[in-house]
Order: sequence, then structure tokens, then C-alpha cells
Amino acid sequence: MKQLTKAEEEVMQVLWQLQKCNVASIIEELPEPKPAYNTVSTIVRILEGKGFVDHEKQGKGYLYFPVVKMADYSNQSINKLVDGYFQGSFKSMVSFFMKKNDMSLKELESILQEIKKGDDTTSKK
Repeated sequence: MKQLTKAEEEVMQVLWQLQKCNVASIIEELPEPKPAYNTVSTIVRILEGKGFVDHEKQGKGYLYFPVVKMADYSNQSINKLVDGYFQGSFKSMVSFFMKKNDMSLKELESILQEIKKGDDTTSKK
């Protein structure tokens, strides 16, 4: 799966949120200053070329929708981060973020509980 630029990720975040929308709706959700219509339209076409987005015709325009799931992209991005900066060690990554963010043991326990919940949900499928 290809990496996205910051602008592409911003547009994808909106598409993941809205699920199906036109370019004007994407622009509406983006922060100020709003990018030009042509800029967002170009980014959406680039995302389509990368296989992240597809479209369907609606009237004179198009509705765009994500093809790649947010969870799949997030997982790939995290793995790339771990491999690139922490030699593939999630333990090193967690340790780094704990130290840099002055995380308490209670916060770490909360994160571990969330992970355990996710494992329980996954194992039941």
C-alpha cells in the first residue's frame, strides 16, 4: 500500500468520516483556510490513481468513496513507523512514547485494557 502525503491524508480523513461525498462536501469539512476546489479535485483524482478512492456518477458530478479502510491504512502506517524508527519493536515504541509524554502507569494500564478488549473482540470472530 502506498504512503499518502499530508494533503492526501487530510482528504482521506474526510472521506473515511463521510463515506460517500462530492468534492464540495470534502472542502466543507476541511479547516480554514479552505483549499481551492481544483486543488481538492486533483487530490481526489490522485487518491483514485493510488487505489484509495473510487467514484460513482451522480447527475453531472461524482460521489467519491474510500476503497481502503482507515484501519488498514492506520495499521500499515504504524508498522512503517515501528520498522523505520524502532527497529520493528513495538515495546521500544511504547517505551519511547511513555517517556516523551510522561505517561503514568494508570494511563498505560488503560491502554493495555483497550488492547485486551480488542484482542477479545478479534478472537470471538
